[in-house]
Amino acid sequence: MADSLTIFWGDWLDLRVRIPQVAASGLVSPLIYILAFGLGLGSSLDQVAPPPVGDSYLEFILPGMVALSSMVISFGGTTFSICGERLFTKNFEEILLFPVHPLAIYLGKMLAGIIRGVLTAGSVILVAVLCTRDVWSFTNPLFLLLLVLNCAVFAGLGVIVGLNVKSLESVGLFNNFLIVPMSFLGATFFDPSTLPTVLKGIVYLFPLTYATVGLRAAAYQPLVQFPWYSIPVLVVVAIALSAIGAYQFSRQQD
Repeated sequence: MADSLTIFWGDWLDLRVRIPQVAASGLVSPLIYILAFGLGLGSSLDQVAPPPVGDSYLEFILPGMVALSSMVISFGGTTFSICGERLFTKNFEEILLFPVHPLAIYLGKMLAGIIRGVLTAGSVILVAVLCTRDVWSFTNPLFLLLLVLNCAVFAGLGVIVGLNVKSLESVGLFNNFLIVPMSFLGATFFDPSTLPTVLKGIVYLFPLTYATVGLRAAAYQPLVQFPWYSIPVLVVVAIALSAIGAYQFSRQQD
């Protein structure tokens, strides 16, 4: 654990001088979605039928916006950070020379990605609190636990992608074919329980779906209705990515 914190501290020294930039970097897209879908389309939808969770469609999508922003920045920030170290600054080789376990290097990089995601999600949470005037719904321990797990999953995925891509253009391909589809199919704008069985099976292949459904329930529903399966699913995915990431680092060291 100490080795992981050492790796993390190196990234934190660079990250701490850019906290406002990091916190605001993932806020643009959620704000656009909130304005376009929550306030624009949502006002029409609220007149037709009430949302399954929350008092309005705007409230319904706010937890999804938290999940979406944390996913984008945890993945993108981690991927570009490792790519920059590997392809441009060329100081990645120094990290590989550290006498630490590959898993410790992975965890250190993942922790930095989690911090990036939480900082950005914090900005979206502030917007959600201003919209709903409800602080507890977006800051309760269960909500924050799911947020950290979501950041851990996508920061871990970002580490793996960052280790394998050959150029920044390749990062764009992963973003276009993985992150963007997941943004719209990860239950952010709809209730997956209403989908046909085949589509529901596809939607629940995405980790973001479990994070969004869990965050939505943690914000608005009583504990007896909380989808507890979402926590172990995210934990298992995070552990699986840790194993893959450690293996990737061990190969890099070779």
